[in-house]
Amino acid sequence: MLSPGGSAAQDYPAKPVRIIVPYPPGGLGDLFPRALGSGLAERLGQPVVIDNRPGASQIIGAQLAARATPDGYTLFFGSVTSLAINVSAHRSLPYDPVRDFAPVTLCFSTPLYLIANAAVAATSVRELIALARARPGKLSFASGGPGSSQHLAAEMFKSAAGIDVVHVPYKGAAPAMADVMAGQVDFMFEGGGLSYLKDGKVRALAVTSLKRSPAAPGLPTMNESGLPGFEATIWFGIVAPTQTPRSIIAPSTPDEFARRIDAEIPKWRKVIADAKIAIE
Repeated sequence: MLSPGGSAAQDYPAKPVRIIVPYPPGGLGDLFPRALGSGLAERLGQPVVIDNRPGASQIIGAQLAARATPDGYTLFFGSVTSLAINVSAHRSLPYDPVRDFAPVTLCFSTPLYLIANAAVAATSVRELIALARARPGKLSFASGGPGSSQHLAAEMFKSAAGIDVVHVPYKGAAPAMADVMAGQVDFMFEGGGLSYLKDGKVRALAVTSLKRSPAAPGLPTMNESGLPGFEATIWFGIVAPTQTPRSIIAPSTPDEFARRIDAEIPKWRKVIADAKIAIE
């Protein structure tokens, strides 16, 4: 991912590397960069320190990283939220993901799953849409917070299906899913949704990728379920403060990652504008 070669960075790395992670310890957003940091430390021959800076829709961590010295010793574990969604969801954003960061590499992407409480009288997306149309304003969906990927996937669903459902925001995906499982909220879109199916309290209705997920090949896509072209994936990647020497970054996919970010910003801008979302 990072290269110690090149004349501009011939002594790199000479000290520990810090990865700023905009999530609290323990979740997927923290566990993956820790595993990544362990491998990177072996490659670089220097410790890699995980610096958890959660809060404010990942803005706290992103702003800190954007202001860091561009010397290769501070990296940021970004996501579709911090690098694409926040641009349009927040009225005043203290960083610019395109101007302030240099893409290093896309780490991984994953679809979301439409998960409904088992008591909801719908076993498919079409049935959920029919139920919502029959009871406008009565069904509710949970999310990890306003402007989160779960929130915007549901807003995309509302618009594509022409339904009226109520948003119930939480401070994180875990408490949101807990209330879906408890029947306090009817459904939500969640990346780790399949892990909640074993106790029978919730059911999966669809996956948000254009192709079926290898993790659940029997589960239809939203596209197959009557919503042509529906796609909402979450992704994570490493970026560095802009002006970090290219010879330090030297990854395999910086340009590809940059194109991904550039394409996602207008996509989510439309969803946010259609839903009239504006977060202070």
